Amino acid sequence: MRNLSLRSLGSACAAAVLLGASGATQAITLGLDFGAYTATSLGSVPGLPTLYGGLTFLDNDTILIGGAANTASGNLRAIDVIRGAGNHVTGFSGSATAFGTVGEYNDGGVVFGPGGVLFTSQWPVNKLGQTKPGSTNEDKVIDLAALGVAGSHAALNFVPSGFGGAGQMKLVSWSGGQFYTATYAPDGLGTYGISAVVQEDLDLFALGVQSVPGGPEGFVYITAGNAGFASNSMLISEYSAGTVGAYDVDAFGNPLVSTRRDFLTGLTGAEGAAIDPVTGDFLFSTFGGSNQVVIVQGFLAPPPPDNGVPEPTTLLLLGVGLVGLFGLRLRMA
Repeated sequence: MRNLSLRSLGSACAAAVLLGASGATQAITLGLDFGAYTATSLGSVPGLPTLYGGLTFLDNDTILIGGAANTASGNLRAIDVIRGAGNHVTGFSGSATAFGTVGEYNDGGVVFGPGGVLFTSQWPVNKLGQTKPGSTNEDKVIDLAALGVAGSHAALNFVPSGFGGAGQMKLVSWSGGQFYTATYAPDGLGTYGISAVVQEDLDLFALGVQSVPGGPEGFVYITAGNAGFASNSMLISEYSAGTVGAYDVDAFGNPLVSTRRDFLTGLTGAEGAAIDPVTGDFLFSTFGGSNQVVIVQGFLAPPPPDNGVPEPTTLLLLGVGLVGLFGLRLRMA
């Protein structure tokens, strides 16, 4: 579990945003390259037990978000969202309801992958859960420690279509920031097996194998052409540093640590990461830090959904035809 601490704000800030939640006011600052964006707190989720884990969209109007994160009693809950001008999320409707019993030890990684399977990171037990569409509990849990993943796995995502390495599964550990690519394939049961996990070196020009700094949690991919993003990129919720970092990605969908820029600073407990499928807005949850959801507007709206994650078999066929196209706490003591 994590030590909850507030990182002091620096003075070299592009723009300051005051976020009020639970009677507390928190100063969140946009990085120098990102003044075109606005950040707003949506507040806490009604009916969601603290501390918050990761989040994703179940559909255009419903968010799945982890409650009682990092515990055996952890559970994902569904909450409807309210949309206002421009279809941006402005708040929550009703009270969060349990998504079956899915979400034991939930952490920053809560994402849908190929086949509509829900993948959930489990911290501190270093495991990865999978839940098939229609199931009310994890159908499969993989022990990542047995595959060489450093304790403990904290978040994952799949490289989306349009990026180099599309379809690859990427994993990250907290607090060391080890970043991995997992080789996965259908297991014949509607879920996926992982046959190998390889740690990526995120800076080939530095000595040693480089990892993600700042105590990483949830991460999302950002397409080139958004304000401040000249190339395909990644946003990472950096729990330990109290920041969200922006990184260029390489031809395989891995973040390049030498390109890191502050996207947001002044945070407490940045945890999950998700993209609104309607507007392209970036949302993240906080583990502590008033246990809230923050939305950042200013991104390009995404194209119509196609799940965004190629099936592993599709990747294999593409690889045959196009060789070279694809090169993935002490929180509370």
